[in-house]
Order: sequence, then C-alpha cells, then structure tokens
Amino acid sequence: MSRSNKLAPEANRILFVKNLPYNVDTPTLFELFGKHGPIRQIRAGNSNTTKGTAYVVYEDVMDAKNACDRLNGFNFMNRYLVVLYHQPEKMKVTSAADDIATRQENLEKIKQEHGID
Repeated sequence: MSRSNKLAPEANRILFVKNLPYNVDTPTLFELFGKHGPIRQIRAGNSNTTKGTAYVVYEDVMDAKNACDRLNGFNFMNRYLVVLYHQPEKMKVTSAADDIATRQENLEKIKQEHGID
C-alpha cells in the first residue's frame, strides 16, 4: 500500500468545508464534490454563524479522502476552500466564561504548589 493510500487516524466519511461563497447553492456543491465519489448528503450552512460552511457525507471513506486531498486549497468561485475531516470531539463549544474560570482555577493551584503570590 502506498503512502498516499493510507488513511489518517481522523479520516471518516464526513467532510467539513469552510470558506465557501455565501451565494453557493447545494446543487453546485453536489457537482463539485460528486466528482470524487457518490455523496450521501450535503448540508450547507444558512444561518449567520454557519454561512460559508458545509458538511459533505460520502458513501465511502476513500472517496472522502480523495475529495479532501484534492479540494483542500482548491480555488472555487474565487475562494480557496478549506476541507477537513469532521471531528465532533474537537468542535465542542465551551463558553468563554467557563474556560476563563477553569484556567484561573488551574493558575491558582499552580501558584500555590510553587509558592507564588
């Protein structure tokens, strides 16, 4: 098996696409991503916070890998696409206040351990 055929540990059938033009429609995405294999589903963002993004679900992980390899950085409608494997564990949203509070607590513990005021 050649190096280019090996799957990354995070590889899966679902791709997360960023930097899409806001005016792109789903049939256009099917046309672009369908060149790399059969697609089960495409979900394009339509709210203010999700515009310019989409999820593309392929039937086979190798088709998703092929699309990711070929379309990441591809100039589409004068924008360079960012195509990544969907990783739900990395997309968990924590509020900024919770994150700051947790970091502050950790900092205080470290200060106490090392005798720093």
